[in-house]
Amino acid sequence: MTTTLGPTPTHDRRTSTLPTRLRPADLLRLTDQTAADVLDGHYDHVLPARWDEVSRWSTRLHADDDLDLWLISWTPNVSTELHDHAGSFGALTVLSGSLTEYRWTGRDLRARTLDAGDQASFPLGWVHDVMRNPATPSSAEPTLSVHAYSPPLTAMSYYEVTEAQSIRRVRTELTDVPEKD
Repeated sequence: MTTTLGPTPTHDRRTSTLPTRLRPADLLRLTDQTAADVLDGHYDHVLPARWDEVSRWSTRLHADDDLDLWLISWTPNVSTELHDHAGSFGALTVLSGSLTEYRWTGRDLRARTLDAGDQASFPLGWVHDVMRNPATPSSAEPTLSVHAYSPPLTAMSYYEVTEAQSIRRVRTELTDVPEKD
């Protein structure tokens, strides 16, 4: 009897168990390139004439079977709620302004600030809440970010932190809209 350790040259087990051929590093590269394209004016035709300071705005910049790319604006005092992206990997690049992300660590929520030029990726199971950084002056330029999801979003689950310092899923929604508010 012969035993083979590890994947064979013709079959890599990692490929068959992941939901997409794109990895978080690929998504970071794509959001970075798309952010540069937005800043260079390639998407000026989809931008609103005036940014709403109350309601968030988003538009899909690209969609195919493997990937969704979105441009999202962030308004003061509006968070996405604690959520995951179901079976999708995610990544973002901040174009302007500043975001605060609250990520569930398994024991508590940990905050981090993402400023213009910063990037973040989200593996499967990542639970977070995202909002415009509360320290951003209301008179500042719009806070904008580019997000990539692969495979494209189909559902998001929302959570609450319990008194026992765990999280409890409160609902799951079918969606193809990112970072709902």
